[in-house]
Amino acid sequence: MQQIRIHKNDKVMVIAGKDKGKIGKVLKVCHKHNRILVEKVNIVKRHVKPNPYRREHGGIIEKELPIVTSNLMIICSSCTSPTRVHYRYSESGKKLRICKKCNESL
Repeated sequence: MQQIRIHKNDKVMVIAGKDKGKIGKVLKVCHKHNRILVEKVNIVKRHVKPNPYRREHGGIIEKELPIVTSNLMIICSSCTSPTRVHYRYSESGKKLRICKKCNESL
């Protein structure tokens, strides 16, 4: 199983698929299925029947679906560009995520 280097609340850019070029914030990471839910990316329309027990109205609802992790790149906060991630240990022994382009901590 591949390690997911993207965490919740990270800023990511879509690099492949129908939403290529869009930027959004990570809402949820699903390690089991290797997918990530990104804000305002991969939006689909679903037709929903009304459910009186839950007091839900029927209609057409737009919602976000998870996207495969290989189609995303994390955006570095210091150099503001999509980048790969590598790890380095700090002097205190804490594992840090490092930007490959500018060598700054994410």
